[in-house]
Amino acid sequence: MKKLSINISPHIFSPVDTRYMMKGVFLALIPAVGASIFFFRMQAISLLIVSAFGATLTELVLQKLRGRKVRINDYSAFLTGVLLALVLPPSLPLWMAFLGSVFAVALGKEVFGGLGCNIFNPALLARAFLMATFPVHLTTWSNPVGVDTVTAATPLALAKFEHIIAPYLNLIEGNVSGSLGETSAIALLIGLVFLLRKKIIDHRIPAAFIGTVAVFSTITHLVAPGTFSSPIANVLSGGLLLGAIFMATDPVTSPVTVKGRWIFGIGCGLITMLIRIWGGLPEGVMYSILLMNALTPLINRASRPKRFGVANAR
Repeated sequence: MKKLSINISPHIFSPVDTRYMMKGVFLALIPAVGASIFFFRMQAISLLIVSAFGATLTELVLQKLRGRKVRINDYSAFLTGVLLALVLPPSLPLWMAFLGSVFAVALGKEVFGGLGCNIFNPALLARAFLMATFPVHLTTWSNPVGVDTVTAATPLALAKFEHIIAPYLNLIEGNVSGSLGETSAIALLIGLVFLLRKKIIDHRIPAAFIGTVAVFSTITHLVAPGTFSSPIANVLSGGLLLGAIFMATDPVTSPVTVKGRWIFGIGCGLITMLIRIWGGLPEGVMYSILLMNALTPLINRASRPKRFGVANAR
């Protein structure tokens, strides 16, 4: 006769934990990492190694100093370092990448209490810090395929300031200048398919983000085709796909409600386009996600569903 076992909840267990999700996101990043290495060679390899090592080392040291359980085996710090490297210019000095990775973990995550408590996406927060501290280095780009460091405009900068549209095939393949992991649209879309099939991310945020940019840019392009880029160019250029797929979907810093995720994605898309068209910078993905991160608690509160049988859920 079997004994009756009575335990506290939860009674349903799932293999989906932090380690599983982090490994899944990294697997989805492999095409983008591979494309960055193919186009930028040793610059990409060096940045990826230094940034990932810096983030992992910082988390290890801080958790030991604070007497907390060391959790570097959940790969969250490693993934933060990889994501940071992918949003940096290939020619960035390695010590700056290391400094950014330390900032990402120390002030982007651990200062809030560790993984699950941070308000902002750590990788993007670190990039914003580097942008404010070293603006020249963060806007100096390398041509792909092993060319030495040169001042090369990104497709977004060419479109905004010189009204030159890069060939769509180059944008799809990644044979353009830009941040390490943002140039190859096809590599990022392969990662999106993987994440959706594994149900690691929800489709609503990337769909709302990319869709808003596409609709907004369609309207502006129809109004002034000689001034504003086409929706295809806006979607394929810059950090939109990388941000929408891998940054905005961060489960810690994005809303948990269905309605809230639509709101979050639409807000990211609107802010991105406002900066791209009327701002002083050609790109706005980083700032749009960070601004919407700050609004996530309010979005969760405003969009939470009513409890069954309750007239007001407050």
